[in-house]
Amino acid sequence: MISLADYLQLLPKTELHCHLTSTMRATTLQELAARDGVALWTEDAEHLFDFADLVDFLHGWRIAHEVLRTGDDIARVAWEGVEDAVRAGNLRYREYYVNPQYFARRSSPLSYAEVVDAVIAGLRRAERDFGVGFRVVVAINRRESGEAAVDLVREMIAHPRPEVVGIGQDDLTPENTEDPLRFVEAYALAGAHGLRRTAHVGETPSADPENVRAAIEVLGCDRIDHGYRVVDDPAVLALARQRGIGFATTPWSTTICSGWTLDETHRIRRMVDAGLPVSVSTDDALFFRTDLGREYREGLTALGLDAAAAQRIALAGIDMAFCSDAEKQRLRAEFRAAFLALDALLAP
Repeated sequence: MISLADYLQLLPKTELHCHLTSTMRATTLQELAARDGVALWTEDAEHLFDFADLVDFLHGWRIAHEVLRTGDDIARVAWEGVEDAVRAGNLRYREYYVNPQYFARRSSPLSYAEVVDAVIAGLRRAERDFGVGFRVVVAINRRESGEAAVDLVREMIAHPRPEVVGIGQDDLTPENTEDPLRFVEAYALAGAHGLRRTAHVGETPSADPENVRAAIEVLGCDRIDHGYRVVDDPAVLALARQRGIGFATTPWSTTICSGWTLDETHRIRRMVDAGLPVSVSTDDALFFRTDLGREYREGLTALGLDAAAAQRIALAGIDMAFCSDAEKQRLRAEFRAAFLALDALLAP
């Protein structure tokens, strides 16, 4: 027999909210930074990942992109991240947010095509080695302008890759706000060319549930990243439920970026109880000292969710994914078979 913690660790999982740079190993980050003389945000290795809040974390996250100087660096990080996630949480499918703008505006730039092709090369190798499927969502850097976001979508259109399936937005604006409507034109262009759409909104204590509404009604998002403020407005909650919008949540990151305690009153638990489709991911595993197993093993337990709820969350990650219907069907069968085997071992 196995404990609930072991059950949650071994449960097959998807991950829909994962930033590629944040799948880097700490040892790889330090090795590459030393190789190229990149000054990290602190010289104190013991407290390298101690962040006060979202703004503090984002400073370090931007610098981390600087250590990825070549396509080989990016491909290495992509492969290592899959190996680690399989070991730590039985990852079976993952979608990555990739920020080409960070690589283009620096002293040793990489083009859009160079970045995405390196990501795909690393993930294809990992798929062959570990059987983990993937897709890529290109993320708009909200520190850039709306015009720059349109240019990014045009790059996607000019360099199509079957693995690149959608557009998103992350980081914060120069004013440290979400402001999703700053990028309306880019989202309209993406939608016109058949790209799936998502956005980081409703994440922090200062965020407005209206940002969730705007992402759904104006940007045409197929799913929402974070979106925790949705439960603060009954009308927005009803809209999301009516449209069947899924939410890619990241429990552990909320303890740092929002300062919330993981317990049964947490907004993620309220989203689950409200009947919203909810998946669970790491967001930025490297920076938040987490992994996919921990998000289920400790995060879901702290939220007061049981094995049956964990199964529903794992399956919601398949339903919300931007992969093909055939791949979803295969994943559902694989997951349900694993559930049967694990249920037989779960201690009463």
